[in-house]
Amino acid sequence: MGKQEKLTGVWLVVLTALALTAFAGNSVLCRLALKGNLIGPGLFTATRMLSGALALVLFVRLRGGGRLAWGQGSWRGAVFLALYMMAFSWAYLGLETGLGALLLFGTVQITMIGWAVIQGERLAVLQGAGLFLALGGMVLLLLSPGGRGAEPSLLAAGLMAVAGVAWGAYTLAGKTAKNALHETAGHFMRAGPVALLLLVWSTRGEVWEPRGLGIALVSGVVTSAAGYTVWYGVVRSLSATRAAALQLLVPVLAALGGFVFGAEVLTIKSTLASVLVLGGVGLVVWKRN
Repeated sequence: MGKQEKLTGVWLVVLTALALTAFAGNSVLCRLALKGNLIGPGLFTATRMLSGALALVLFVRLRGGGRLAWGQGSWRGAVFLALYMMAFSWAYLGLETGLGALLLFGTVQITMIGWAVIQGERLAVLQGAGLFLALGGMVLLLLSPGGRGAEPSLLAAGLMAVAGVAWGAYTLAGKTAKNALHETAGHFMRAGPVALLLLVWSTRGEVWEPRGLGIALVSGVVTSAAGYTVWYGVVRSLSATRAAALQLLVPVLAALGGFVFGAEVLTIKSTLASVLVLGGVGLVVWKRN
Protein backbone atom coordinates (compact mmCIF):
# COMPACT_ATOMS: atom_id res chain seq x y z
CA MET A 1 0.00 0.00 0.00
CA GLY A 2 1.46 3.37 -1.02
CA LYS A 3 1.88 6.15 1.46
CA GLN A 4 -0.81 8.30 -0.16
CA GLU A 5 -3.24 5.50 -1.01
CA LYS A 6 -6.59 5.71 0.74
CA LEU A 7 -8.50 2.68 1.96
CA THR A 8 -12.06 1.99 0.92
CA GLY A 9 -14.72 -0.67 1.33
CA VAL A 10 -14.21 -3.78 3.42
CA TRP A 11 -10.55 -3.09 4.24
CA LEU A 12 -11.40 0.32 5.69
CA VAL A 13 -14.16 -1.16 7.85
CA VAL A 14 -12.07 -4.10 9.05
CA LEU A 15 -8.93 -2.10 9.87
CA THR A 16 -10.90 0.67 11.57
CA ALA A 17 -12.69 -1.93 13.71
CA LEU A 18 -9.35 -3.50 14.62
CA ALA A 19 -7.87 -0.14 15.66
CA LEU A 20 -10.87 0.80 17.82
CA THR A 21 -10.87 -2.67 19.40
CA ALA A 22 -7.17 -2.27 20.18
CA PHE A 23 -7.79 1.08 21.92
CA ALA A 24 -10.55 -0.47 24.03
CA GLY A 25 -8.31 -3.48 24.63
CA ASN A 26 -5.82 -1.37 26.56
CA SER A 27 -8.45 -0.74 29.23
CA VAL A 28 -9.58 -4.37 29.29
CA LEU A 29 -6.04 -5.77 29.57
CA CYS A 30 -4.89 -3.31 32.21
CA ARG A 31 -7.93 -3.88 34.41
CA LEU A 32 -7.72 -7.67 34.07
CA ALA A 33 -4.05 -7.74 35.02
CA LEU A 34 -4.35 -5.39 37.98
CA LYS A 35 -7.67 -6.68 39.29
CA GLY A 36 -6.28 -10.21 39.37
CA ASN A 37 -3.08 -9.09 41.13
CA LEU A 38 -1.13 -10.59 38.27
CA ILE A 39 1.18 -7.58 38.05
CA GLY A 40 1.66 -4.18 39.67
CA PRO A 41 0.87 -0.87 37.94
CA GLY A 42 4.52 0.20 37.82
CA LEU A 43 5.75 -2.94 36.09
CA PHE A 44 2.71 -2.98 33.80
CA THR A 45 3.42 0.59 32.67
CA ALA A 46 7.15 -0.01 32.22
CA THR A 47 6.54 -3.16 30.18
CA ARG A 48 3.92 -1.42 28.04
CA MET A 49 6.24 1.51 27.34
CA LEU A 50 9.36 -0.48 26.52
CA SER A 51 7.67 -3.19 24.45
CA GLY A 52 5.59 -0.54 22.66
CA ALA A 53 8.72 1.43 21.77
CA LEU A 54 10.51 -1.61 20.35
CA ALA A 55 7.43 -2.69 18.40
CA LEU A 56 6.89 0.79 16.93
CA VAL A 57 10.49 0.96 15.75
CA LEU A 58 9.99 -2.42 14.06
CA PHE A 59 6.67 -1.38 12.48
CA VAL A 60 8.21 1.81 11.09
CA ARG A 61 11.01 -0.24 9.50
CA LEU A 62 8.54 -2.76 8.08
CA ARG A 63 6.52 0.06 6.50
CA GLY A 64 9.63 1.34 4.78
CA GLY A 65 10.10 4.32 7.06
CA GLY A 66 13.84 3.76 7.52
CA ARG A 67 15.71 4.19 10.77
CA LEU A 68 14.19 6.37 13.44
CA ALA A 69 16.23 9.33 14.57
CA TRP A 70 16.31 10.13 18.28
CA GLY A 71 15.28 13.69 17.44
CA GLN A 72 11.88 12.66 16.11
CA GLY A 73 9.01 13.60 18.36
CA SER A 74 9.47 15.97 21.29
CA TRP A 75 10.26 15.81 24.97
CA ARG A 76 6.96 17.54 25.69
CA GLY A 77 5.10 14.79 23.85
CA ALA A 78 7.10 12.14 25.71
CA VAL A 79 6.19 13.71 29.08
CA PHE A 80 2.48 13.77 28.21
CA LEU A 81 2.68 10.17 26.98
CA ALA A 82 4.44 8.94 30.13
CA LEU A 83 2.02 10.84 32.39
CA TYR A 84 -0.96 9.36 30.56
CA MET A 85 0.35 5.80 30.80
CA MET A 86 1.26 6.04 34.50
CA ALA A 87 -2.01 7.66 35.59
CA PHE A 88 -3.95 5.21 33.40
CA SER A 89 -2.42 2.16 35.08
CA TRP A 90 -2.76 3.36 38.66
CA ALA A 91 -6.34 4.49 38.02
CA TYR A 92 -7.38 0.98 37.04
CA LEU A 93 -6.56 -0.23 40.53
CA GLY A 94 -9.88 1.30 41.58
CA LEU A 95 -12.02 1.61 38.44
CA GLU A 96 -13.87 -0.96 36.40
CA THR A 97 -13.10 -1.26 32.69
CA GLY A 98 -16.00 0.53 31.01
CA LEU A 99 -16.23 3.36 33.51
CA GLY A 100 -12.50 3.96 33.34
CA ALA A 101 -12.57 4.12 29.54
CA LEU A 102 -15.58 6.44 29.57
CA LEU A 103 -13.96 8.77 32.10
CA LEU A 104 -10.73 8.76 30.07
CA PHE A 105 -12.48 9.41 26.78
CA GLY A 106 -14.71 12.13 28.21
CA THR A 107 -11.79 13.96 29.79
CA VAL A 108 -9.77 13.78 26.56
CA GLN A 109 -12.59 15.29 24.52
CA ILE A 110 -13.45 17.97 27.08
CA THR A 111 -9.75 18.93 27.29
CA MET A 112 -9.53 19.35 23.52
CA ILE A 113 -12.83 21.25 23.30
CA GLY A 114 -11.84 23.47 26.21
CA TRP A 115 -8.52 24.29 24.57
CA ALA A 116 -10.32 25.22 21.36
CA VAL A 117 -12.55 27.61 23.33
CA ILE A 118 -9.52 29.14 25.05
CA GLN A 119 -7.98 29.67 21.61
CA GLY A 120 -11.03 31.67 20.56
CA GLU A 121 -13.36 29.12 19.01
CA ARG A 122 -17.00 29.90 19.74
CA LEU A 123 -19.45 27.15 20.59
CA ALA A 124 -22.94 27.15 19.07
CA VAL A 125 -25.96 26.73 21.35
CA LEU A 126 -26.20 23.01 20.59
CA GLN A 127 -22.46 22.58 21.20
CA GLY A 128 -22.79 24.30 24.56
CA ALA A 129 -25.69 22.02 25.43
CA GLY A 130 -23.65 18.99 24.38
CA LEU A 131 -20.70 20.08 26.51
CA PHE A 132 -23.04 20.63 29.47
CA LEU A 133 -24.47 17.13 29.05
CA ALA A 134 -21.00 15.59 28.82
CA LEU A 135 -19.86 17.39 31.97
CA GLY A 136 -23.02 16.24 33.74
CA GLY A 137 -22.23 12.67 32.80
CA MET A 138 -18.68 13.07 34.11
CA VAL A 139 -20.00 14.38 37.43
CA LEU A 140 -22.34 11.41 37.63
CA LEU A 141 -19.37 9.09 37.08
CA LEU A 142 -17.39 10.81 39.82
CA LEU A 143 -20.27 10.43 42.26
CA SER A 144 -20.02 6.66 42.00
CA PRO A 145 -17.15 5.24 39.89
CA GLY A 146 -17.71 1.74 41.27
CA GLY A 147 -19.67 -0.48 38.94
CA ARG A 148 -21.57 -2.49 41.55
CA GLY A 149 -22.43 0.11 44.13
CA ALA A 150 -18.96 -0.04 45.66
CA GLU A 151 -17.54 2.87 47.62
CA PRO A 152 -16.52 5.65 45.25
CA SER A 153 -12.82 5.71 44.43
CA LEU A 154 -12.31 9.42 43.87
CA LEU A 155 -8.53 8.96 43.79
CA ALA A 156 -8.79 6.44 40.95
CA ALA A 157 -11.29 8.66 39.10
CA GLY A 158 -8.98 11.65 39.58
CA LEU A 159 -6.03 9.71 38.22
CA MET A 160 -8.01 8.71 35.14
CA ALA A 161 -8.98 12.35 34.65
CA VAL A 162 -5.26 13.22 34.79
CA ALA A 163 -4.62 10.53 32.19
CA GLY A 164 -7.33 12.03 30.00
CA VAL A 165 -5.95 15.56 30.27
CA ALA A 166 -2.45 14.26 29.47
CA TRP A 167 -3.70 12.33 26.42
CA GLY A 168 -5.71 15.33 25.27
CA ALA A 169 -2.63 17.53 25.57
CA TYR A 170 -0.56 14.88 23.76
CA THR A 171 -3.10 14.83 20.91
CA LEU A 172 -3.15 18.62 20.65
CA ALA A 173 0.64 18.78 20.66
CA GLY A 174 0.78 16.27 17.80
CA LYS A 175 -1.68 18.02 15.49
CA THR A 176 1.17 19.56 13.51
CA ALA A 177 3.06 16.28 13.14
CA LYS A 178 4.22 15.60 9.60
CA ASN A 179 4.39 11.85 10.26
CA ALA A 180 2.28 10.83 13.25
CA LEU A 181 3.56 7.24 13.40
CA HIS A 182 7.23 8.28 13.35
CA GLU A 183 6.68 10.91 16.03
CA THR A 184 4.72 8.48 18.21
CA ALA A 185 7.61 6.03 17.98
CA GLY A 186 9.98 8.87 18.90
CA HIS A 187 7.86 9.76 21.93
CA PHE A 188 7.88 6.15 23.11
CA MET A 189 11.67 6.09 22.74
CA ARG A 190 12.07 9.35 24.66
CA ALA A 191 9.83 7.99 27.43
CA GLY A 192 12.23 5.06 27.81
CA PRO A 193 14.12 6.52 30.80
CA VAL A 194 10.84 6.90 32.70
CA ALA A 195 10.02 3.28 31.91
CA LEU A 196 13.41 2.14 33.17
CA LEU A 197 12.96 4.08 36.42
CA LEU A 198 9.53 2.49 36.87
CA LEU A 199 11.06 -0.90 36.16
CA VAL A 200 13.70 -0.47 38.88
CA TRP A 201 11.18 0.96 41.34
CA SER A 202 8.57 -1.75 40.76
CA THR A 203 11.00 -4.62 41.36
CA ARG A 204 11.31 -3.55 45.00
CA GLY A 205 7.71 -3.96 46.09
CA GLU A 206 5.47 -5.19 43.29
CA VAL A 207 4.65 -8.84 42.75
CA TRP A 208 4.06 -10.27 39.32
CA GLU A 209 3.22 -13.48 37.55
CA PRO A 210 4.22 -14.62 34.05
CA ARG A 211 0.60 -14.24 32.91
CA GLY A 212 0.53 -10.63 34.10
CA LEU A 213 3.77 -9.84 32.30
CA GLY A 214 2.36 -11.44 29.17
CA ILE A 215 -0.76 -9.26 29.36
CA ALA A 216 1.44 -6.15 29.71
CA LEU A 217 3.46 -7.21 26.65
CA VAL A 218 0.27 -7.67 24.63
CA SER A 219 -0.84 -4.21 25.75
CA GLY A 220 2.45 -2.69 24.60
CA VAL A 221 2.95 -4.54 21.33
CA VAL A 222 -0.58 -5.26 20.10
CA THR A 223 -3.15 -2.86 21.56
CA SER A 224 -0.74 0.10 21.77
CA ALA A 225 1.95 -0.10 19.07
CA ALA A 226 0.01 -2.14 16.48
CA GLY A 227 -3.21 -0.29 17.32
CA TYR A 228 -1.61 3.11 16.70
CA THR A 229 0.01 1.85 13.50
CA VAL A 230 -3.29 0.60 12.09
CA TRP A 231 -5.16 3.75 13.19
CA TYR A 232 -2.65 6.08 11.52
CA GLY A 233 -3.03 3.94 8.41
CA VAL A 234 -6.83 4.33 8.24
CA VAL A 235 -7.43 7.80 9.70
CA ARG A 236 -6.37 9.54 6.48
CA SER A 237 -9.22 7.70 4.74
CA LEU A 238 -11.80 9.09 7.20
CA SER A 239 -13.26 12.57 7.48
CA ALA A 240 -12.57 14.42 10.72
CA THR A 241 -16.21 14.05 11.77
CA ARG A 242 -16.30 10.33 11.07
CA ALA A 243 -12.99 9.68 12.85
CA ALA A 244 -14.17 11.56 15.94
CA ALA A 245 -17.58 9.87 15.89
CA LEU A 246 -16.06 6.39 15.54
CA GLN A 247 -13.98 6.96 18.66
CA LEU A 248 -17.25 7.22 20.59
CA LEU A 249 -17.35 3.44 20.23
CA VAL A 250 -14.17 2.89 22.29
CA PRO A 251 -15.78 3.19 25.77
CA VAL A 252 -18.67 1.01 24.59
CA LEU A 253 -16.25 -1.69 23.37
CA ALA A 254 -14.29 -1.43 26.63
CA ALA A 255 -17.47 -1.88 28.67
CA LEU A 256 -18.37 -4.95 26.60
CA GLY A 257 -14.87 -6.30 27.14
CA GLY A 258 -15.19 -5.79 30.88
CA PHE A 259 -18.56 -7.57 30.82
CA VAL A 260 -17.28 -10.55 28.81
CA PHE A 261 -13.79 -11.00 30.27
CA GLY A 262 -14.06 -9.35 33.68
CA ALA A 263 -17.59 -10.31 34.71
CA GLU A 264 -18.39 -6.64 35.30
CA VAL A 265 -21.99 -5.45 35.58
CA LEU A 266 -23.45 -2.30 34.03
CA THR A 267 -25.63 -0.27 36.40
CA ILE A 268 -28.40 2.16 35.58
CA LYS A 269 -26.21 5.02 36.80
CA SER A 270 -23.23 4.05 34.64
CA THR A 271 -25.47 3.55 31.61
CA LEU A 272 -27.06 6.98 32.09
CA ALA A 273 -23.61 8.57 32.50
CA SER A 274 -22.46 6.87 29.30
CA VAL A 275 -25.43 8.22 27.36
CA LEU A 276 -24.80 11.75 28.69
CA VAL A 277 -21.06 11.76 27.99
CA LEU A 278 -21.13 10.06 24.59
CA GLY A 279 -24.24 11.90 23.44
CA GLY A 280 -22.93 15.26 24.61
CA VAL A 281 -19.52 14.85 23.02
CA GLY A 282 -21.12 13.49 19.85
CA LEU A 283 -23.29 16.60 19.63
CA VAL A 284 -20.27 18.90 19.99
CA VAL A 285 -18.28 16.97 17.38
CA TRP A 286 -21.17 16.87 14.91
CA LYS A 287 -21.83 20.60 15.09
CA ARG A 288 -18.13 21.45 15.13
CA ASN A 289 -17.40 19.63 11.86
